[in-house]
Amino acid sequence: MKIITVCGSLKFKNKIMQITEQMTLQGNCMLSIIYPTIQTIHTYNKADKDLFGDMHKERIRLSDAILVVNIDNYIGESTQSEIEFAQSLGKEVIYFTDL
Repeated sequence: MKIITVCGSLKFKNKIMQITEQMTLQGNCMLSIIYPTIQTIHTYNKADKDLFGDMHKERIRLSDAILVVNIDNYIGESTQSEIEFAQSLGKEVIYFTDL
């Protein structure tokens, strides 16, 4: 069993949720993105956005690997920084397009 943090753009929320479910059914412990429920991500204040980012980095620290959901090879700025952070920690980086 691997502990894997999911990374990717929130515009692919439904696909990310499907992939996370599939990877869980394959026996992986999946740590997922926090999806905004009350507001869109753009309406949160800077402190809240920073907290989301910090907690996502903590999930990456706890993980064996990250799974980058890169639909149509799209990797946004935030996801790219998460990839770089994971690599700096020596974490395995798995791309959805590789599965």
